[in-house]
Amino acid sequence: MEASRKPPTMTKITGAQSIISSLEHEGVDLIFGIPGGAILPAYDPLYFSPIRHVMARHEQGAGHMAAGYAWATGRVGVCMATSGPGATNLVTPLADALMDSVPMVAITGQVPTHAVGNDAFQEAYTIGITMPATKHNYFVTDPDDIPTVVHQAFHLASSGRPGPVLIDLPKDVLNQETEWRPPEDLDLPGYKPTMDGHPRRVKEAIEMLARSERPVLYVGGGIIKAEASEALTRFAEMANIPVVTTLMGRGAISDDHPLCLGMPGMHGNYTAITSMQKCDVLLAVGVRFDDRVTGDPQHFAVDAKVIHADIDPAEIGKVRQPDIPIVADARRVLNQFVKAWGDRPALANQEWIDTLRGWQDEYPLFYDQQPDGPIKPQFIIEELARLTGGDAILVAGVGQHQMWASQFWKFDQPRRWINSGGLGTMGFAVPAAIGAKAGMPDELVYAVDGDGCFQMTFQELIVASAYKIPVKVVVFNNDAHGMVKQWQKLFYGSRLSSSLLNSEVVDYVKLAEGMGCIGLRAEAPEEVEPTLEKSLSIDDRPVVVEMVVDREEMVFPMVPAGGSNDQVILGPDSGD
Repeated sequence: MEASRKPPTMTKITGAQSIISSLEHEGVDLIFGIPGGAILPAYDPLYFSPIRHVMARHEQGAGHMAAGYAWATGRVGVCMATSGPGATNLVTPLADALMDSVPMVAITGQVPTHAVGNDAFQEAYTIGITMPATKHNYFVTDPDDIPTVVHQAFHLASSGRPGPVLIDLPKDVLNQETEWRPPEDLDLPGYKPTMDGHPRRVKEAIEMLARSERPVLYVGGGIIKAEASEALTRFAEMANIPVVTTLMGRGAISDDHPLCLGMPGMHGNYTAITSMQKCDVLLAVGVRFDDRVTGDPQHFAVDAKVIHADIDPAEIGKVRQPDIPIVADARRVLNQFVKAWGDRPALANQEWIDTLRGWQDEYPLFYDQQPDGPIKPQFIIEELARLTGGDAILVAGVGQHQMWASQFWKFDQPRRWINSGGLGTMGFAVPAAIGAKAGMPDELVYAVDGDGCFQMTFQELIVASAYKIPVKVVVFNNDAHGMVKQWQKLFYGSRLSSSLLNSEVVDYVKLAEGMGCIGLRAEAPEEVEPTLEKSLSIDDRPVVVEMVVDREEMVFPMVPAGGSNDQVILGPDSGD
């Protein structure tokens, strides 16, 4: 039995054995997936492998679990599914991972090669369907290619701009005889990510920054993916440049750092938004000028000179043409900036810093929690942060609860905030939290979800119970797709067309208990603290906490979609 746990070398095996041995060779310790006919040959050698398999209840859940694992650990997440609907159910998590630069490898079964194109049972054109949702994909027709293809897939997924890669394996290829040998050296002509910024461009950027009076560092998920937080903080301190962190970049610099301004964008804070509008030099690193941040690009930071550094050359100039473009890895280029700044003194920009401090004092984030009123969602986030000391991996779905979590939780390090940013995938939080907890079992993992998101993927909590993955989930029950309802109230004459959830028919406590979890509920402000404390005291099984929150609470500040960032709505009664 022990011999079967070691990858064979130059031994006759099947393609299925080769795929599992290749995954072992890449250091994979965990796979999320669901077996089915076409992929079934690969599940037999998996039975003897040291790789742990977590069986999801839906392939979309398996994909989001792999993403959560990758977010939390920094390693490549792996998921596996069968052909046809198994593969198509992975499209959403693949597209989500592509938008958010999450390193993943998906392995799908396919009908036998002789049946491809004949509309065979559970056949789908997987590589065609997933081509725009992946960084790259493979259709393997020769089992001898498997070790090399797997090695390339992991390299592609984790290097340059990270992203998902898919390997499609016909059933006959999995059953054919082959030999396993360690993969050869990588040979990927045309794939050579530029890691270091051009020295001349770096010098030009430093000189531009040295002349600036109102600079801002605009940083995003690229900082997290490149492990560039330390370099970012060091350069910001050397040059005395304030920093805004996008939704994807939360934790890139500690929220407690005096130079951190927090999150800009559609639901960012006033100071972060306005600092970008009023700056004279915008140094953008690891960001893609997303529309949620810029609003109408024609009105975004109109007076600023722009320096844009990103690992992906396709992002340079896509939305905003930079004055100084730099294609480079975020950590490497920030270290270049540190070196190039050298012994220059910090910028003498105290007037700018004072202006920012004044905005922070005048326009703070706020909410009004009345002792005898309904529970405010923001209050829950602050109480959870207080009770945990902020020492948790926080996972969010998409919508109002996501914005409140980003606004009111103080992030002090990277990889402690996991959410679906670019694609905005409802149902992301529960499976992603399970993947994060499976990958980081010693960390507290707490998912913040809305009732709409929760109802899309809550069945994956059965997985958490079955595999003893003790995640915790707080569900904000406001009986609605809250962000949809907010837009309908603000922009559609309060016509709530198909946005209410009829929550009276759902008992979340019983639902949780029916899945092997502990179910808790709070309905008044004084119940929030003891209920959260109770959830934190339970470590042997998953916990679901239903918080019955204010149904009318909305997320502010807000910049209307496609509007100008100069027109920030501060609250429901504000026209500012």
